Amino acid sequence: MIRGLLAAALIVLPLASWGQTVPEPADYRMDHYRNPVPATLAGATVVGPEGAHALWTEGKAGFIDVMPQPPKPANLPKGTIWRDKPRNSIPGAIWLPNVGYGAIADVTAEYFRAGLEKVTHGDVSHPIVIFCLEDCWMSWNAAKRAVEWGYTDVYWLPEGTDGWQLWDYPLERVTPEDGQPQTN
Repeated sequence: MIRGLLAAALIVLPLASWGQTVPEPADYRMDHYRNPVPATLAGATVVGPEGAHALWTEGKAGFIDVMPQPPKPANLPKGTIWRDKPRNSIPGAIWLPNVGYGAIADVTAEYFRAGLEKVTHGDVSHPIVIFCLEDCWMSWNAAKRAVEWGYTDVYWLPEGTDGWQLWDYPLERVTPEDGQPQTN
């Protein structure tokens, strides 16, 4: 009997989250970035892994990974070896860590603008796909920011690399785009 209840719970609990809806906020998400995200983003097109893969296969969209990267702690004892956590991302994507926070410093905004400029070749109508992980507000915030800055063909991939990997699409190791403010 307990096995039967456990099996039923394992089936029903994941389905319970499908019924949850998160309203789209009017402004940026400022905290609790790893939580369920809205199903919409005004001014952007929400795309799933299959749609993102089609855009990737066509090769006409720029892909921007906004997964945050923790900084090297300032108080590490002398001689301590620090290794950044590796990031596997969609092949060809540029990684712009930390641009998806709700409030960003001017230097981080300039870093993000430079990355957008790079993938769009200066054309605000060039398609871009912005992503992070599943249930990560960083990508929602970053895509919203791109829309507000005048980019007109913004795709948001809410499932991020988690959804991409679930479909068994390829991933490759990436390093942050040069100029990352936290390392300067």
